Amino acid sequence: MTTTALPPALAEGPSSARLGALTDALAASAAADDLLDVAVRTVASPVGDLLLAATPVGLVRVAFTAEDHDAVLDDLARRVSPRVLRAPTRLDAVARELDEYFEGRRERFDVTLDRRLSAGFRLAVLTHLTDVPFGRTESYAEVAAALDNPKAVRAVGSACATNPIPVVVPCHRVLRSDGSLGGYLGGLDAKTTLLRLEGAVA
Repeated sequence: MTTTALPPALAEGPSSARLGALTDALAASAAADDLLDVAVRTVASPVGDLLLAATPVGLVRVAFTAEDHDAVLDDLARRVSPRVLRAPTRLDAVARELDEYFEGRRERFDVTLDRRLSAGFRLAVLTHLTDVPFGRTESYAEVAAALDNPKAVRAVGSACATNPIPVVVPCHRVLRSDGSLGGYLGGLDAKTTLLRLEGAVA
């Protein structure tokens, strides 16, 4: 097992900066020893703080504050791996692309996704959504029809409501057939903010 010397500043006693340095050192050591299964960090955004989580495969989770980040971490530990650690570096590219998106400089995300938290029809729905263009919307019925399952409107809604990678996988672009918002995991204010950012609603 590789060992990593603690930063000298840690010998001076606790502080937020020193604790941050300790966490960074632990993350580096875990990554070097191939023990870091899920890296997490939090980023600020116009829709509130977002918890980001990535496995070595790719981005596996984006969570709104409304989802309760502690509960999301517990769920990741149970469903993916208990080896979860704050390790911002693995998520630098995701954080940068999110910044570009919220600043209006990016319309499509290029980061690799780890879709292990979705399966079956839900996975098919979420895969389809990555092809709905920026600034466009589809109804739940249109998504169901596009997947050759026009009666599965409620299942489309369920897939959107349980999307583990919102914003990056744009379930906010799915509306009711009458043009009303429908539901959203991050709350309707967040959905409205995202649609306005994309110019999809006034």
